[in-house]
Amino acid sequence: MGCFFLYSCENDINEVRGLSTARLGVEEGKQIESFMSQGGRIKARLTAPLMLRYQLDSTMVEFPKTLHVDFYDSLKQVESQLNARYGRYVENQSKVFLRDSVVVFNRMGDTLWCKELWWDQNRQLFYTDKPVKIKYANPWQLKYGTNGMQADQSFSNITIFQSSGTMILPDSTYY
Repeated sequence: MGCFFLYSCENDINEVRGLSTARLGVEEGKQIESFMSQGGRIKARLTAPLMLRYQLDSTMVEFPKTLHVDFYDSLKQVESQLNARYGRYVENQSKVFLRDSVVVFNRMGDTLWCKELWWDQNRQLFYTDKPVKIKYANPWQLKYGTNGMQADQSFSNITIFQSSGTMILPDSTYY
């Protein structure tokens, strides 16, 4: 009987080492609907089919299968919307990185297309250093920026860096 206890107490050294190694924690959420508020006011509503939350040195949230965001004004009216195929939010920086078919548009019909875009939550500012295409609704025109742009959250004040051209569209053209 004493031999049985000695045998059962033996541990594999690899199993013991495995207990002390840090494991990356990942939380998964499906059919996400999240609201962001500031000062008791709803500022944005995010929806996504999948969310992964990583516990690293700083918490990161990833949206690997698309996301949609509605941004609200002070009257709780949608002032702009954003769509992307991928998003990553770094909580300690309050910044969102978006990539792959990024589209942002406001209620006036102005629309931005780009491959990568950052949103700074604290400054309520969109920006990128990648090429952009912007369609303005009034007057209808297309503008291209080779070195990116910067815009406020309502997408009403846009600065294009190194414009590579403007195309005025006829009144009957809209897409």
